[in-house]
Amino acid sequence: MSLRQYEYALAVAEQGSVTAAAEMLHVAQPSVSQQIRGLERELGVQLFARTPSGLVPTVVGRAFLREAEVAVSASRRARATARAGADDLVGELVVSVQMGFGTHQLPSALGALRRRFPRLEVTVFEEPSSAELEQLGRRGVLDLALMAQCEQSPADAHHLGDEQFVVVLGAGHRLLAADRVELRDLAGEAWVRFDRDSALDAVLLDVLRGGELAPTTAARVSQTATAVRWAAQGLGVTLVPASAVPGDHEHLARPVSPAVSQPVIAVLRQGAGPAETTLLELLRKETWSKTAVSPRHS
Repeated sequence: MSLRQYEYALAVAEQGSVTAAAEMLHVAQPSVSQQIRGLERELGVQLFARTPSGLVPTVVGRAFLREAEVAVSASRRARATARAGADDLVGELVVSVQMGFGTHQLPSALGALRRRFPRLEVTVFEEPSSAELEQLGRRGVLDLALMAQCEQSPADAHHLGDEQFVVVLGAGHRLLAADRVELRDLAGEAWVRFDRDSALDAVLLDVLRGGELAPTTAARVSQTATAVRWAAQGLGVTLVPASAVPGDHEHLARPVSPAVSQPVIAVLRQGAGPAETTLLELLRKETWSKTAVSPRHS
């Protein structure tokens, strides 16, 4: 077995067909078919089943592909480390970020990383829950995770700062007249909430329960940008990190009282290389306590 065979099998699983996988890999279709057949013969199992919608991994195939992904990622990291120089770093960096955190800071840090190492390829997964982040870490494909601190956070996590939360109100909302919104004044409001297993929804529930408020759900969304837009249209109010509020909606955001914040951490894989450590240092330089408050308009 070879890493090339692993890469071909992963491409077929991703694309759902040998033809599409060959196009993605820029190789001839017979070459991909031959490598997959050879791999199945060597393993003595069928990795893919043919269905009306294309090729799908079998149960055994899915188990194999998980391990193949680990091996391919490890190989890419090894090549990147071996080729790393003062100004030349190549390979793939896999980053996972918990939804809503580092919305402004991560792209800024990645931009600086890209300028320093223009040949480095970065893959970012935006995951809503700590459980999914941990799963990526266990699979061995994750180089750096950016997330909210929680009771299960590892002891070697790096604290970057605190995300300050703001409430986003609809245009013309009565509470926009204040520079800061008292939590008790939100009683009776409907809320644009997030997926039930997300860190953002957990923060919202803690805030409302702390203020002895019962959450009335107007809608649930999967992205902070959607929550802000829907709140701006008057569907309900929402609570998001200040850095997640787009510039054209900052005039609708207000901090709440008592203040709400959440520590943000970065977790690096064991034996982190130069790409991960450089990104960590760039994230440390970012501002993590922005509070979007616009002056009242007369």
